[in-house]
Amino acid sequence: MTANLWAELGNWATAAGGNILHAALIVVGAFLLSWVLRVVIRRVVKQIVSGVKKGQNVTDTQALVASPLAAVRVVQRTRTLGSVLSNIVNVTIGIVTIILVVQVFAPEVLTSFALLTAAIGAGLGFGAQNIVKDVLNGLFMVMEDQLGVGDVVDLGSATGVVEAVGIRITQVRDVNGTLWFVRNGEILRVGNMSQGWSRVIVDVAVPYETDIEAVQNKLMEAATALTTSARWRSRVLEKPELWGLESISADAMVVRIVLKTRTTAKDDVSRELRLRLKGAVDELGVKLPSLSAVVLSGFDGAGSVGGAKPPRTRPTPTIPPPPLKGRKARAAAGRGAGSVPDPGAIRIRPAAENPPGAKPATPKPADKPAVPPRGRQAPPSEPGTDHPTE
Repeated sequence: MTANLWAELGNWATAAGGNILHAALIVVGAFLLSWVLRVVIRRVVKQIVSGVKKGQNVTDTQALVASPLAAVRVVQRTRTLGSVLSNIVNVTIGIVTIILVVQVFAPEVLTSFALLTAAIGAGLGFGAQNIVKDVLNGLFMVMEDQLGVGDVVDLGSATGVVEAVGIRITQVRDVNGTLWFVRNGEILRVGNMSQGWSRVIVDVAVPYETDIEAVQNKLMEAATALTTSARWRSRVLEKPELWGLESISADAMVVRIVLKTRTTAKDDVSRELRLRLKGAVDELGVKLPSLSAVVLSGFDGAGSVGGAKPPRTRPTPTIPPPPLKGRKARAAAGRGAGSVPDPGAIRIRPAAENPPGAKPATPKPADKPAVPPRGRQAPPSEPGTDHPTE
């Protein structure tokens, strides 16, 4: 009896020791695999970031094309993807390790565990589908470089400068200083005004009797001087374009001039260009008329960029009603003067019926006949007879 007990304990210890050793090997292998993958991810990220930093030592010509902000976005995008990949590797390896360890100690539990995992996964699929949508949309936005920190974007729900780009949340600060936290899954469109290039559009209104050719030449001269100056030439991408006479009215003629700039210098260049155009107009002795107009900007003015102007619409004329005649005209004139009430405004309400048990209303006495004047009165006339008047 004792010998059998010791034999069973020995067999159990041997089996348990083998299982423990097996589980330990699984855990150690999981840690090693996770460490190797994380090292590879970190090295790839570091190599990309180092290459971007070395590539910033460029000449002035290349600096006009390659924006430093784009390089910053490359670094941020690479680090974000590296962090996401590291988390995915850790979670995946952890789940696989737990399943393998449970299978070593209790193989029969694996079936029940699989059913439980399926049930939990189904519940999470319905409850956390918004989180999954946010994460996937954030990954695609980061990978496709749709936006980055420092970009001026229009996300539909918020417009402003991007301060942080996360996998689930994007932070945007608007012009009033409000920080908006926008879920990536709710972003249906991204309008990025900081990628590539920007365009400055300036409209100058001059009086109708002004020499338009002299004004256009003077404006182009001032804009060209800005693009060739030492301070502003690095911020301008192309020569100024004169789009010509934009509109003509009885009050003024509007001349449009445009200039392509770097995205980070659009506001500064636009202010300087307006200042120089104002000085050019003053040199000609032209007084700018006072106009009240609506200037389209942003996405509202995108339809007129490059000369692709939207079609102009004309108001539909309304047909006046036919004039009133006869009695209707006199009634309308009386209502206008306030002497005759509007028949349509008078509503005759029927008298309410007496409720059961109530006394009937006493009729009012009829008005007395008019009393004829004193003096001699004519006798009542009989029908069929005529009395001459005295």
